Amino acid sequence: MSDEQGPTQRPALTNLQRDRIDFARRDLEDAQVADLTQQDHASLILLVTRLCTRLDDTLALIGEVIERPPEHHL
Repeated sequence: MSDEQGPTQRPALTNLQRDRIDFARRDLEDAQVADLTQQDHASLILLVTRLCTRLDDTLALIGEVIERPPEHHL
């Protein structure tokens, strides 16, 4: 008997979950292209706060997806 398992199916994401991922991607892309040397302190604080918030939300989203019971198709 083999220890290999069949391919696992990824759970389908809801529209809200997809939107949350898109927001996180956009915030990260914005931060990557920003010229941080030209930002004032307040802008840098807002940028870091936004990224921390997105990271927290993304980790919560991962928890939601992992803890969701698998959908059974008949």
